[in-house]
Amino acid sequence: MQASILFLMQTKTYNKTNFHKHTFCIFQEKELDCLKNLKLHYKSKSGSSYYFVENGVYRYSNHWGRAANCKWRLICIKTQKNRTKLGYANWEDFFSDNDFEKLYFIDVDYSNQSAHFNHFQNEKYTVDKVLRTSVETTKLLKLIRNLLEDTTWAKHLKVESIEMLRKEIIEQLITTNKSFHCILKEGGYY
Repeated sequence: MQASILFLMQTKTYNKTNFHKHTFCIFQEKELDCLKNLKLHYKSKSGSSYYFVENGVYRYSNHWGRAANCKWRLICIKTQKNRTKLGYANWEDFFSDNDFEKLYFIDVDYSNQSAHFNHFQNEKYTVDKVLRTSVETTKLLKLIRNLLEDTTWAKHLKVESIEMLRKEIIEQLITTNKSFHCILKEGGYY
């Protein structure tokens, strides 16, 4: 029900004049040679450079995640020590962001032991995932990342396979509003 109401919201069209105002976006890392024939259009006070093209924007920056009033994530090609990277996003990859609506869901990649938040208008959204505000999402994401990276939380639990328990707990966390302790209690793991 919550998703059907949100999908009825009017989709805003983003462009070079408004993409930087309260938006969520996932940029894809690109090689620097993509800039060789492009003109720099804007340089922010924090040093990020922006190059506009018809379908989107290139951003060359040393900071990703929170950018002013936006949430911009960069999907990297490979892990490098250099923090300054070039990212590209199409205008259609920008979505409206605020702190009070339930706009976000969490994706987990168990093979890479990673978790990220996404906007409900992202093509990855499925109705089984609970939508949350950005504050609720950040709090849950921190818990999930701890569950993925650490095992001390399970040392006093009745469990045969920590990997199976980890996945079961995380799946319930992202598809229900149950707390971590409620999931453990209902599962009889104490």
